[in-house]
Parts: sequence; C-alpha cells; structure tokens
Amino acid sequence: MTYHETVKKIQDLLRVNNVWFESFEHEPVRTSEDAAKVRPEYSLHQGAKAMVVRVKRSEKDKEFMMFVFPADFKFDMKKAKEILKAKDIRFATEPEVLELTDGVQPGGVPPFGNLFNLTTIADPSLFGNEKIIFNAGDRCFSIAMQSKDYKTLVNPRVENIV
Repeated sequence: MTYHETVKKIQDLLRVNNVWFESFEHEPVRTSEDAAKVRPEYSLHQGAKAMVVRVKRSEKDKEFMMFVFPADFKFDMKKAKEILKAKDIRFATEPEVLELTDGVQPGGVPPFGNLFNLTTIADPSLFGNEKIIFNAGDRCFSIAMQSKDYKTLVNPRVENIV
C-alpha cells in the first residue's frame, strides 16, 4: 500500500534520532474514537489528537497553529484564546488543512506541526502517558512512541488547552 509522504518523513525523523516506535497499518479512520477501535492495545487517552486552528490576534496578525492533546479530551477554545491573547480562534477548514499539510487529509494529520512550519502547542496532560499513538500522515497508518521522545523532537509549547 502507498501512504502519504508524511508517513516516511516521520519514520525517518524517528530513525535518525534513534527513537523507539511501533507502526500499525489499519483500515482508514477519521476520528479518534474510530482510531482507538483499530488500535486496541492503546487507549483513547493515549491518542495524540492534532487540531489545526487559525488564531487571529488582529486584522493583520493571523496564524495557523497546531494544538495537541489526549484524544479523549475536548479542545477548549476559550482557554486557547486567553493564552494566545487572540480575538478569534477557529478550526482550519478542510481545504486549509490540505494546503498547510501538503495534502494530508483531516483525520490523518500527525501531531508534528514542526513538519509543516506550524507552531505546536501541547497540553501537559499528553505527557502523563508514557506512550502516545497517532495517525502519522495517513488515515490508514499509525505510529506509537514515547511521549518524552515526542516532546524532545517536536519541542511544543506546553499550555493548558483542554
């Protein structure tokens, strides 16, 4: 099967940095709940949900960012707005996600904002998991890795966003 090129980019990044990881091929999934069903050895809480959002601080200051948190939690836009001193925050549209991620479909976006030049903000609760799992650039391919290695490689800003 052929996967989106982002899968290889992530695997290469992990290999070059000598990071332990497991990879899983599975049926296509779009939601975190569906992903948890095809990855029974991992809990929904271990799923690293990546949300691409547009943050507007002023008419001229608009930026797309990535927010990452455990998949069983809900993103708190109000908290994010306060933390970022934003006037408005909204989820990126499907066409925006495709453009920002070099064609990765929503549901397949990995929590590696650094691969797409997106500022990445992670909730501290994500690092309460020894291991995290996520769709790795394709709805049919997941990677599990240690959360401490994720934190080192991505270097997200850590803020309470859930």
